[in-house]
Amino acid sequence: MTVAGSAPKIPASSPCGGKATPHYGHVVWILLENVGYSVTDSTSAPYLHSLASSCGLATQDYAVSHPSLPNYVALTSGSTQGITDDGEPSAHPLSVPSIFSELSGNWTSLVESMPSKCDHVTSGEYAARHNPAVYYQGLSATCARNDVPLTLPLDLTKAFTFIVPNVCNDMHSCPVATGDQWLRRIVPLIVASSQYQSRSLALFITFDENDAQSSNRVPTWVIAPSVPRGVRVGVRYSNYSLLRTSESLLHVPLLGLARGAASMVGPFHL
Repeated sequence: MTVAGSAPKIPASSPCGGKATPHYGHVVWILLENVGYSVTDSTSAPYLHSLASSCGLATQDYAVSHPSLPNYVALTSGSTQGITDDGEPSAHPLSVPSIFSELSGNWTSLVESMPSKCDHVTSGEYAARHNPAVYYQGLSATCARNDVPLTLPLDLTKAFTFIVPNVCNDMHSCPVATGDQWLRRIVPLIVASSQYQSRSLALFITFDENDAQSSNRVPTWVIAPSVPRGVRVGVRYSNYSLLRTSESLLHVPLLGLARGAASMVGPFHL
């Protein structure tokens, strides 16, 4: 029974399609690896297919570079910063603004299989190149507090949460089905959170790049209470579009090439 004056609980099976006026103060990203747009036709990704049916999908989104690291830096700073490889943070110390620095500590990175907080060295199933916060020099104090190993329950209290699967669960080193099953466990936890249930959280799931197509086309799923069920948007987007959209929702200045990128806010009813 719904208590008088309260909003009905948003079910994990149908998290989108609400009519309430959106007011998003929390943004969550989950980045997958390398497979790209072909995953939308893969029989190994039934959960991702269900998200496309129940929420929103950007069908013309494109990563800006190869390999992984330039895309992660572009997504978080509005530029690849001239990076063309997957070097460790020691090879690419960045003294530039990022979405992390814009939020003055109101962010967190939840990094699966990272051995210790703000770890700058790749080891085991942890890839530092997939954890962009460790590259920004100005974050040294907050990184030690806010860039932490992924544990449950999920901490989604910050304005911006970057969830980083390990190199198996992000589909980099394991099959698509493995990543799809991981998402089936994690996404319902996000939908069940108090932030999503209060209709203040928007979740974006995308890929860093597409290793199979020269176009670098990637799918981006948009999951938020106000997103129309099954909406597919064919606007041409890029890494910079996700940054622009997130910065707009969080009311911080647009960085670099995000200023000229297409926004997802209007087309997805955010």
